Amino acid sequence: MATVRDVTRELLRHWGATVVFGNPGSTELPFLADWPDDFRYVLGLQEAAVVAMADAYAQYTGNAAVVSLHSAGGLGHALGSLVTAYHNRSPLIVIAGQQSRPLLTGVPFLGAVDAANFPRPYVKWAAEPASAAEVPAALARAYHTAMQPPYGPTYLSVPADDWNAPATPIPLRPRVRADHPLTTEAVAEIAAALDASARPALVVGAAVDAGGAVESVIELAERSRSAVWASPMSGRCSFPEDHPLFAGFLIPSRHKVAEALAGHDLVVVLGAPAFTYHVHTEDPGPALPPIYLVNEDETTLAWAPEGIGFLATPRLAIQQLTAAIGRTERESPRRLARAERPAASEPMSSAFVMHTISTVLPADAVVVEEAPGSRKDLHEFLPIRSRGGGFLTMSSGVLGYGLPAAIGVALAQPGRPVVAVIGDGSSMYAISALWTAAQEQTPVVFVILDNGQYAALRAHAAGDGVSKSPGWKLGGLDFVALATGMGCAARRVERPDDLEPALLAALAADVPIVLHVRTDPYFEYPY
Repeated sequence: MATVRDVTRELLRHWGATVVFGNPGSTELPFLADWPDDFRYVLGLQEAAVVAMADAYAQYTGNAAVVSLHSAGGLGHALGSLVTAYHNRSPLIVIAGQQSRPLLTGVPFLGAVDAANFPRPYVKWAAEPASAAEVPAALARAYHTAMQPPYGPTYLSVPADDWNAPATPIPLRPRVRADHPLTTEAVAEIAAALDASARPALVVGAAVDAGGAVESVIELAERSRSAVWASPMSGRCSFPEDHPLFAGFLIPSRHKVAEALAGHDLVVVLGAPAFTYHVHTEDPGPALPPIYLVNEDETTLAWAPEGIGFLATPRLAIQQLTAAIGRTERESPRRLARAERPAASEPMSSAFVMHTISTVLPADAVVVEEAPGSRKDLHEFLPIRSRGGGFLTMSSGVLGYGLPAAIGVALAQPGRPVVAVIGDGSSMYAISALWTAAQEQTPVVFVILDNGQYAALRAHAAGDGVSKSPGWKLGGLDFVALATGMGCAARRVERPDDLEPALLAALAADVPIVLHVRTDPYFEYPY
């Protein structure tokens, strides 16, 4: 008779989810026993990195990724990245081992107490099945919930002895169809507002790129001659930043958002959680123009502080609106002015590094970023020109995402160039992921910007008037030694003349390479 393990593997094959990211322990061994040849196990050395790899992999394959963690300890290590996956809307099935059922009446060593509640609220659904026979059905629910928009992680705690128990196969169901078009009335209302507007703006969020709707939103913007803003702290690029209608990046402050949008008489927010704020000011700024919000997440629409909300899949809504609006004679908005090429210096400015990356970046490359102290320079000097999947970062602010996420992207889209731009402080949260990059031979170019500090923290302290704060000074980190010690090629780059050749050589290689780039410790308050 088939076991729970057998039935589970057939389900994963049916869903095309045969790549498992994990860091195993004793309670996972029954799940891993007799590992099938058609499955792939990607080993990470720390659980937060494992989840970040799976998160990016899921985003770039469009299918739920499976993560195997070890009981409460493994999940505890992974929680930071699970928060990020939740905010990224990444479909994950996290399966954690639990001690055998006969031990659960006590408090066993390495057991999870109240396992199903541990990861909440940062999962869409969580369970520990009441019996072994229920594990396959629970796994199916976890998959279909993760893949139901808005996507997100789910969690299943499985006692170790369940995997060998007998089980009956369950029906194989296709994915739940969950596209929601705008209603006819909603299309008419928003289209009429766009037609009547003199200075409309679109604000695009990560769901536009995730839904494969970048070309559609370009068509809508060009037909309506709308300025296009990137929503605050968006984890993906949903509009090519070299397009004449691209207006810039909204700052995560109510005052700054209001100032940026003050010149518009209508704003349509597409696939973004309205406006994400990071800092609070007593002055909220000018009144916002009329706002329409289109999102596939009713929760996001519910908490949005302003605007009229419509529940719809952004891709379908964009196509409906493009077909509904009329031709316009309004003038196109003014093109975004770009700063001049930054000067070379020693040590290099992060602006110079970003500009140099931009000049050598292949057209089909993916930029994965986690350098919060250099985000302003990235926006200014490293425009993402791709019309789909060209940029990835975290939507949560939990550090340790970018380095392993770049590996996940490379695993999901082999052959596509991947450049990870990572701060020195950020990289140390997940530096062990370089070992996985070496083992899997993912050809990622890791550009680690070393300015010897948590620059974003220092900038916030300065902006908030906090003096003599400890905890932001770094230094003494040898990323060449760290990388080579884990099997990655590495090179130190300290002179501006050496940067472009180093980048070109790294992009031409078919192995993971770390470039340790010394940068100027200058910082600028971003808000």
